[in-house]
Amino acid sequence: MTASEDSLRALRARINAFVAERDWAQFHTPKNLAMAMIVEAAELVEQFQWDTPADSQVLTPEKREAVSHELADTFVYLLRIAEVLDIDLIAAAHQKIDLNAKKYPVEKAKGSNAKYTAYE
Repeated sequence: MTASEDSLRALRARINAFVAERDWAQFHTPKNLAMAMIVEAAELVEQFQWDTPADSQVLTPEKREAVSHELADTFVYLLRIAEVLDIDLIAAAHQKIDLNAKKYPVEKAKGSNAKYTAYE
């Protein structure tokens, strides 16, 4: 087990304990968690709403903290959905990267932002 897998396991345990202590599992249906995650993702987007692309790459300490909080909120809900549905996110991410490697072969995708359907 890698240190990051250990860290992820510890974070999941901490989130699960937090939820259990508050008796919130009853509210944590996949639908509710997905909706909550999207709300938090929208709050992340809001942090960059009127920025230029260049501005979005240079954050003040205050904005970095706000972005960090919204990323964390989104991540926590993502982890919680995976927990409720018993999905191994690490394995799922590896599988998805494998699928994307087939959809976006280097020789066609390198340096291009075109969707894979443009290659067909």
